[in-house]
Amino acid sequence: MAHDSQSTHDQSQTEPPLWSIGLMVLVILLAPLILHSFAPSGPIREGDTVFSDGQQRAQFSKPIAFQSSQPDETCLLDPNSPLIVLENSASEPGGVIKAEVQGNPAAEWPFCPVHAEVRLSLYQVFQKPAVLGVVRDTLMRWSGK
Repeated sequence: MAHDSQSTHDQSQTEPPLWSIGLMVLVILLAPLILHSFAPSGPIREGDTVFSDGQQRAQFSKPIAFQSSQPDETCLLDPNSPLIVLENSASEPGGVIKAEVQGNPAAEWPFCPVHAEVRLSLYQVFQKPAVLGVVRDTLMRWSGK
């Protein structure tokens, strides 16, 4: 019997503790996020997702069906609102980015409806969200501060 308890004791000391396994899983999951946040942004291409830099006024690139309720040809994008780039002529003088709105499910004026095509200047958008800032904001929201 003493031999069985000895082998069980030896086996438990050779297994790694659970906290070290948990730490490795955390490192493996967080490494891509951290590397992505430090990587430089490339040029904006068609099909890329960009985000509105703060609250932005955008101009419709083509009329939409229920635009009659809106007094002008512009709408409002929420901060960090996702957009898919359809055309990019921002490198040309007076160039703009034509994009499709992906966020804001509520279609009420003055906000841009989902799938509306809008024109924006390059300074009105940014290419990737600040991953660490999003994590910080989420943690602050969860903690109730």
